[in-house]
Amino acid sequence: MEEVRIKVRINGPYRIQGPIILEDADGNEFVLPGEIIALCRCGGSKNKPFCDGSHREISFQAETRAK
Repeated sequence: MEEVRIKVRINGPYRIQGPIILEDADGNEFVLPGEIIALCRCGGSKNKPFCDGSHREISFQAETRAK
């Protein structure tokens, strides 16, 4: 099985790389463009759950760090 990697970008999205299936709350699968996607975590994207770069426009600041 291939490895899936999730990277928390500083003040940006979750970048997910690997073979994934993304489902909504009803179990419907999203059509994915490939094996690298970016998921919004600022709440400002107009293309949720995907990142559209809105974090830059709203000056999103996150405190997330691995410990």
